[in-house]
Amino acid sequence: MKTLDIFTLSLSHVKKSKMRSWLTVIGIVIGVAAVVAIISIGEGLQESVQANLGGLGADLITVIPGFSRASNGFGGMGAASGNINLTDKDLNAIKQVPGVLYVNGMVSGRSDMILGTEKTSVSISGVDTATWRSIVTTKLEAGRYLQPGDSNAVVIGYSLAHDTFLQQITLNRPITIGGKTFKVVGIFAKSGGFGGGDNAVYMPADYARDVITESISRNIFNSIMVKVADQEQANKITDDIIQKLMQSRHVNSRTRDFTVIAFASIQQQISSITQAISLFLTAIAAVSLLVGAVGIANTMFMSVMERTRQIGLLKALGATDNEVMKLFIMEAGLFGFVGGIIGIIFGILISVMISAVGLSAVVTPQLLVFSLAFSVFVGVLSGVAPARSAAKMNPVDALRFEQ
Repeated sequence: MKTLDIFTLSLSHVKKSKMRSWLTVIGIVIGVAAVVAIISIGEGLQESVQANLGGLGADLITVIPGFSRASNGFGGMGAASGNINLTDKDLNAIKQVPGVLYVNGMVSGRSDMILGTEKTSVSISGVDTATWRSIVTTKLEAGRYLQPGDSNAVVIGYSLAHDTFLQQITLNRPITIGGKTFKVVGIFAKSGGFGGGDNAVYMPADYARDVITESISRNIFNSIMVKVADQEQANKITDDIIQKLMQSRHVNSRTRDFTVIAFASIQQQISSITQAISLFLTAIAAVSLLVGAVGIANTMFMSVMERTRQIGLLKALGATDNEVMKLFIMEAGLFGFVGGIIGIIFGILISVMISAVGLSAVVTPQLLVFSLAFSVFVGVLSGVAPARSAAKMNPVDALRFEQ
C-alpha cells in the first residue's frame, strides 16, 4: 500500500471512533497545554529576572566591610560592625588593580526627610560625584545625574518621588534632609527594587556625612563600588581585589575582614536558580503528557483487538508487517498531532490570562514547534508496541478471530 492509502485508512478509523478518539486526545491536550503554559511562565520569569538584574551591572563589583566564612563571604553583607571600616587607603589600593576602570567610595545611612508638613525616614547614599555618573546603571525618569561641583543637590528614587508623600516631588523642588535644604536635580526611573534604590536619596558623600544620623568620618566608607573595563574579567578582577586588599589591610584568609562581590556572579547564580525552577515545573507538566501517552497506548491496543479480522484481511491481501505497523503508528501520531494543536491553543490562552493578571509569560515560536513535535513523538512512541503486536499477527488466525 502507498503511504497516502495507509494514512487515509488510519484517518477513517479515527473519525469512525469519535468518542474514544476525543477522550484519547484530551490527555494529550492537557499535557501539551500544561507544558506550553509552564514553560512560557518559566521563560517570562527568566526574562523578568534578567531585566531586573540588568540594573545591577555585570561589570560592577562591590566591596563591603565584614566577612563570614560560613557563607562564602556573602554573609558579610550584613556583618559589618562599628570597628570594621573601609578607608581611603582601601580605595587607593583598589585603584591599583589592573582592569579597574572607576572606583567610588560610598557612605550610607538613614536620615529624616521633610516635605512641607510631612516627614519620613529615608535611606541616604553618599557618592563621589566625579565617578558616580560612570558607575550608576539605573536610568533617569527626569533631570540629570549628580555632577562634580554639585552642592546641596540630590537625585531621588522613583517611589520616593511619586508614592511616599501626598504630593509628588518634582525637579528643583526644595526638600529638607537632616535639617539641611537640598534641591532635587534628578529622579530615577522605576527599577523594580534591583540596584536602583526606589526609596533612596543620592547626594555628594561629604553632604551625606553631615546629614546621616550616625556619624561617619571623612576618610571612612560603608562600601566601595568598582567598575571594571571588561565584564568578562569581573571574576578574575574580584580575586585580584581580594588579594590586594588582604595585603593592604594586613590580613589573611582566616582574619579577613571584608567581602568582595561581583554582581556577575549573583546574576549567574540567580539565573541558575530560575532555570532549575523552570526545568522542575516542566518535568511536572511532562507527567501529564505521560498520562496522555498511556491513554494513547491503551486506545491503540484496544483498536488492535477490535480490528484483528481487518488486520488478517490486509495481510492476506499482501500487506507487509511494516505496512501494518505504519497503519497503527500513523493513527497514534494523529492523536498526538491533533492533541498537540489543541493543547498549544489552550496553552497560549492560559499564558495570555497569566500575563493579564500581572505575571510574565513568554510564548516563543520555538516553544510551539517543540510542543507540537514532542506531542507527535509521544503519540508515535505510544503506538509502537500496539503496532508491533498487530504486525506479528498470523493472517490465518486473525481471519478466524471472532469478536
